[in-house]
Amino acid sequence: MNANKHTLFPILLIISCLCAIPAASLCAADATNQVDPTVIDPGPPGGPPSDAVVLFDGKDLSKWRGAKEEDARWRVENGYAEVNGTGYIFSREEFGDVQLHLEWAAPAEVKGEGQNRGNSGVYLMGRYEIQVLDSYQSKTYPNGQAAAFYGNAAPLVNACRKPGEWQTYDIFFHSPRQLPDGTHELV
Repeated sequence: MNANKHTLFPILLIISCLCAIPAASLCAADATNQVDPTVIDPGPPGGPPSDAVVLFDGKDLSKWRGAKEEDARWRVENGYAEVNGTGYIFSREEFGDVQLHLEWAAPAEVKGEGQNRGNSGVYLMGRYEIQVLDSYQSKTYPNGQAAAFYGNAAPLVNACRKPGEWQTYDIFFHSPRQLPDGTHELV
C-alpha cells in the first residue's frame, strides 16, 4: 500500500453511522466449547443494538482523535462526517474482535478510475485495512476493490452502488491469535 494513498487523491468520504460491538458480545463458540449466545436488546428498527458502542451519532467526533491525540477535525454536518484533508482519524476506544457497521458514500461526481475514485479505508487495529473505494463500474485490481482486505484478499462480490449513493459494510473482525511458536494467525 502506498503510504501517501490518502493524500495523493483527494477524496470525499461521508460517514453517517458507525458503531462497534466489542468482543465480549460476540459469541465465537466452536464444536468443543459451545455456549449460549449473550441475550441483548436488539434496539429499535434501524438503530443499534443495546451492546453497540456508537462511535459516530451524526452530531460530533467526540469518540475520535487525530494521529497525535488531538481532536479529529473532519467536517460534521447534516448528520454525517466528511473527510476534508485533515488527516486520519482513530477511535479513542481500542477494539480487538469486533463487529463494525459502517455507512459511507463516495463523491457523486466521478473523477478518475481505479484507485483514484473515492479512495480510503477502514483500519482495524491500526494495521488491517478494509478498502473503501468507488468500485462501481470501475476496474481495479481484485484485492484493491471496495470491501477487499486490502492487498490480501478480494471481496466475495462487488456490491457497490452508484457514486453518491450510500454504501454499507458490516465487518466481522477476529484479531490475530498468537500461536505457540510466536507467529500469528488470522481466525
